[in-house]
Amino acid sequence: MSLSDTDFDAPTATCSSDDVCRMPDADLPMFTPLVQPKLKSIEDLMAICRTYMKDADLARVEHAYDVAFRAHDGQTRKSGEPYITHPIAVACVLAEWHLDVETVQAGLMHDVLEDTGVTKAEMAEDFGIEVANLVDGVSKLDKLSFSSAQAAQAESFQKMFIAMARDVRVILIKLADRLHNLRTLGIMRAEKRARIAKETLDIFVPLAHRLGINGLFRELQELSFANRHPLRYEVIYEHVLQERHRRRALLEKILHETKQFLPKHGIKARIIGRDKTIYGIYNKMRQNHQSLSDALDIYGFRIVVGTREECYQTLGVLHRLYKPVHRRFKDFIAIPKSNGYQGIHTTVIGPKGTPVEYQIRTESMHRVAEYGILSQWLFTKEEDSTDMRDRIATWLQQLMDIQKTSADSTEFLENIKIDLFPNRLYAFTPGGRIISLPKGSTPIDFAYQVHSHIGDHAYGSKINGEIVPLSTTIKNGDMVEILVSDDAHPHPEWLEFVHSGRARAEIRQYLRNSKFDDALKAGHDALYSLAEKRGVKLEDIPDEDWAVLLKEFELADRHALYAAIGLGKDLPAAVFARLLKIYQPVPDETLPGILIRGDEGVAVNLCHCCHPIPGDRAVGFSRKGHGLDVHRSECMHAKRGIQREPARWLRVDWNEKEASGQYAVPIAIKTTDAAASVGIITTTVATLHSNIVGFDFGNNNEVVVLVQVHNNQHLIQVMHALEKVPSLSYVKRLMDCPV
Repeated sequence: MSLSDTDFDAPTATCSSDDVCRMPDADLPMFTPLVQPKLKSIEDLMAICRTYMKDADLARVEHAYDVAFRAHDGQTRKSGEPYITHPIAVACVLAEWHLDVETVQAGLMHDVLEDTGVTKAEMAEDFGIEVANLVDGVSKLDKLSFSSAQAAQAESFQKMFIAMARDVRVILIKLADRLHNLRTLGIMRAEKRARIAKETLDIFVPLAHRLGINGLFRELQELSFANRHPLRYEVIYEHVLQERHRRRALLEKILHETKQFLPKHGIKARIIGRDKTIYGIYNKMRQNHQSLSDALDIYGFRIVVGTREECYQTLGVLHRLYKPVHRRFKDFIAIPKSNGYQGIHTTVIGPKGTPVEYQIRTESMHRVAEYGILSQWLFTKEEDSTDMRDRIATWLQQLMDIQKTSADSTEFLENIKIDLFPNRLYAFTPGGRIISLPKGSTPIDFAYQVHSHIGDHAYGSKINGEIVPLSTTIKNGDMVEILVSDDAHPHPEWLEFVHSGRARAEIRQYLRNSKFDDALKAGHDALYSLAEKRGVKLEDIPDEDWAVLLKEFELADRHALYAAIGLGKDLPAAVFARLLKIYQPVPDETLPGILIRGDEGVAVNLCHCCHPIPGDRAVGFSRKGHGLDVHRSECMHAKRGIQREPARWLRVDWNEKEASGQYAVPIAIKTTDAAASVGIITTTVATLHSNIVGFDFGNNNEVVVLVQVHNNQHLIQVMHALEKVPSLSYVKRLMDCPV
């Protein structure tokens, strides 16, 4: 299921005003979730294949169908349909993507090795080793014994990723398989639908995004959400239908003004309406604590032009038509996303103060944005497909590197999931090379992305020419230089602030390969150093208190505990804080807390449910091996968590002298005229050296502004300044909100 883009214009170089009448309903979801799709037959598959295959290849597809039909004869799906309908549907998806005959054959037979008596050797003899390897790559590991279902899943995913790294068509078959399973998931019980949907969101949705297949990415998101939370989906779906009818006139006005203005300045373009998915709207509500109506306030259009130069010309023309929003401009042409996406994004204030986002692309950029890795099959003569192949090949090689440095399949899956998610930043080496990293990355992540040897021997770093700690968070566009020494080596503390899967895997491998005594000493020194700073002698803590701690961490003795810290498996600060709670069971208010800056990276996660900032009273939830989730003390999620698992919660203190970052905080502002107040709000905030990184216009002239501040005192100054503005009725910080 997908909320498909609305093409407001015919596929020509210029715009036709007659196409406006197509707008109101064309961008609605094209099907209803949880409804069984029409069954595909072998005739349907052959009809698709005939559009691009030769006669000899068509015969090979028919042969694969014959083998699959015999292999699955007598088998049925949960719905009662013949099982062969599933592989036919998978093969149809692959054929719609114009994949080669070997891939379509593998799609037809993708369950033959797993569910029937046919062996890989027999398949290779009949169809060739290429097809057999493709089928084997997507088959589950059902003949091995695992300690848990999680281990079996991780092992199966590891096999799939390794096969994908050898041949990317493996994951395309798996994605087509998962797509059809989700389309027909309604027959399953609710618990199983929810589990499969969550797995899809965790693994397959990020994979589709990483491969740049936008349509598949959106449909998998929608189907997963509809199967996991059907009631929530239905409520938002119905509201979206109503909202689109209500906003029709305003959309037509924006579209008309844009279509009239561009040709006057020599720009010939296609304009395509861009709509959020139901899942995207739901996520926006959760992350920004918005109501449903607030989450629908952004209007989006894609403008497709002829050349790269025209993209920049179009940007200038649009900024003459509508006023741009400060800091809401992104140039992905100069610095493409890691999945090959290119385009220019800008947000402007349109009619009646309405935020409008434009995405500007060339035709070739648009094809890559929509089809990603599929470009090499759909547009074989395009230069973009070659560039996309190179990007994917580089990423697949990185998968192999991570696999080599992961201890087991569970760790490999954890590291892969870190690198799959799409939030990225781009930094530069002193020589001008672009390095793509997950948001929140540090110089250590940067070093390992450049080369594992540089990461292993890093001892310091410079950002924009200034020496900074290795735990410093890199910002988009920073120039990073890594200082190296042959005597330097990775430390377990690095795992507290790295963000990339590659860095985490490399550090863990180094720590595992180091001698046990070295790891033991590193962990021992880290724990004793913390204790010394707090004025605590670990030797004075009774053996029975140590025994309680070791039982909680499932370790045999103190040596194992020190080694676990030294090998990067446990966070030293969390271990020490828990030990201190056991040793000195006094009220939280008098306990020494963990001291943080708030910008350490992955070691500290400032939770979006309550937006804690330096100066707030805060608590932290210790996640073994994953650092600390920090909440405001008033946060309802923290209060519930403390009631459930008090032993894993810690008091958090801010080291405000060292905290130097910018922290986003939502503020609700009541105005007499929301649109007219945007300018005065922006100006007032800017005078106090704060930035606005987001606007959300609600009902009854309420505006939610996401401001960046240094700490609690800075926030108070900003709010006091806004309270003095006559046109603003009230200003309040948004507190913890239910999700």
